[in-house]
Amino acid sequence: MAKERKVSTSRVITADRQALFDIVADPSTHPVIDGSGTVTGGREGLPERLSEGARFGMDMKAGASYRITNTVVEFEEGTRIAWRHMSGHRWRYEFRDVDGGTEVVETFDWSTAKAKLALELAGFPKRNLTGMEATLARLDELATTGEITSDAGTA
Repeated sequence: MAKERKVSTSRVITADRQALFDIVADPSTHPVIDGSGTVTGGREGLPERLSEGARFGMDMKAGASYRITNTVVEFEEGTRIAWRHMSGHRWRYEFRDVDGGTEVVETFDWSTAKAKLALELAGFPKRNLTGMEATLARLDELATTGEITSDAGTA
């Protein structure tokens, strides 16, 4: 049996599904909602909104500063969006109407990565899970209050 190479977390947010999707589909909000503290800014030429096949660059910092270019590889309007970069792993968001709001599931999927074992040995699945929990908390705050008022929730 193949090893599952995905970690996910979810949160029910008292906001409209499409409104939440629109926040995530706007790459300029990624540094704002990022709970890992690694996404520091958008690169020049960001699309206003992500769509299937869209490419977008981010300035990152994990110890050293670096740049990454992502490509949207899954897109279902209002329901699902995922992107990957040159290493092949994916970040996926799924949105589902539930009682009380919208369930948002964020997944780090390294089953498609070029260096699966290296990601595991470096501890990325566990570290990314903590960051994703913080990201969903920040998405909740932004969607329900219109701003993020503190660093609470940043991993």
